Amino acid sequence: MVHQYKLNGYNIVLDTASGSVHTVDEVAYDIIEMYKTHGREQIISVILEKYGHMPDVTREDIELCLEDIASLEAAGKLFSVDKYEALAYSYKNNSNVVKALCLHVAHTCNLNCSYCFASQGKYHGDRALMSFEVGKQAFDFLIANSGSRRNLEVDFFGGEPSLNFEVVKQLVEYARSIEKQHNKNFRFTYTTNGMILTDEMMDFINKEMHNVVLSLDGRKEVNDHFRRDYSGKGSYDTIVPNFKRLVESRGGKGYYVRGTFTHNNVDFTNDLFHMADLGFTELSMEPVVCPPGDPYALTDEDLPKLFEQYEILAKEMIKRKKEGRGFTFYHYMLDLKHGPCIYKRITGCGSGTEYMAVTPWGELFPCHQFVGDSKYSLGNIWDGVKNTAVQDEFRGCNSYSRPECKDCWAKLYCSGGCAANAYHATGSIGGVYKYGCELFKKRIECAVMLQVAEAEE
Repeated sequence: MVHQYKLNGYNIVLDTASGSVHTVDEVAYDIIEMYKTHGREQIISVILEKYGHMPDVTREDIELCLEDIASLEAAGKLFSVDKYEALAYSYKNNSNVVKALCLHVAHTCNLNCSYCFASQGKYHGDRALMSFEVGKQAFDFLIANSGSRRNLEVDFFGGEPSLNFEVVKQLVEYARSIEKQHNKNFRFTYTTNGMILTDEMMDFINKEMHNVVLSLDGRKEVNDHFRRDYSGKGSYDTIVPNFKRLVESRGGKGYYVRGTFTHNNVDFTNDLFHMADLGFTELSMEPVVCPPGDPYALTDEDLPKLFEQYEILAKEMIKRKKEGRGFTFYHYMLDLKHGPCIYKRITGCGSGTEYMAVTPWGELFPCHQFVGDSKYSLGNIWDGVKNTAVQDEFRGCNSYSRPECKDCWAKLYCSGGCAANAYHATGSIGGVYKYGCELFKKRIECAVMLQVAEAEE
């Protein structure tokens, strides 16, 4: 399958199955577009009629272009055959290894964000903190179910994990004390709103956390519209100085600032540029996912505006990089040469199979976005996965299992999309969150264009 598009002055041809990217002139672009649906003489006739007035477009030139396209096709770099569908099912069906856990060390939060998918950190239940004993058992569960895999990942999550920081420290100490014994290597991530970060916390985070996710929505007025404490005070003035100190103390590495944009700020690039101007260079901005009736839900009318925003972002990133003040946008991080292996591309994040969330009381869920939904409870960290029917449902999710995805050019980049977003949008993890798909495809187009621009530089 081939996907063609024009962006920022580039004519881009993406071969889906091989991952090959070609930048071509207008003539070659049109010939490729007709290559599989028109005969040779018909293509030559159409191109001569359209471009024959140009001195460098002759019958011979067109024939040479057709030969080049045929050579690329023979080499598997254009119109390549997708041979991966069988792998998508066999890999997950044969994988019984847990690679990562999301530890909900705090089902409580010191902010009262109205758009919070986790119901202000309570996950539609009671406030709770994870005990060391539960967390210790979670690590034992991970080790017991990780097979021979050496590298394991644990995310400290909430609510706000800083509200249970002593237990976080104890759990990291426990993990470090047993990893050599079991031939494991733990890599930790910490997600925080930054409200109560102290120098002592930062020192520990810098020592032990491979990555830190910092929650900030951008401009003060945008951030403080939703991200307020329980007295109604905005968080911006508290968290920005804390985040600056933390990032500086980490040497500007091993972090990213993550925001959420809503119907209220479809001009979200201004929030990203604001964060970059604050000195943050590792950025992410996610679209809100919520019921369509919510006043901050993204609308169909917002979609073309968001497409434009992603293009503005990509062009500004090119400009700022040339000026020596570039920044990274998480959704544009695309390695065209050494990207994810094909198994990762077709099976996705591994939620419910290789990756699970653990509640403060030790219950297992496919990921943090399913926590609190009883029908997606998998079991617990003492008895393991008991709800194998739900796990099998997740095993069946891949880039080929959804009819809407089979003929989509982006399926090997999104791996079929987020199961949680599909569930919240359609009521089924096998569904498709169409709005999210449109945004994702636009992001990939921009990400590829950035790679093309960098290669030309």
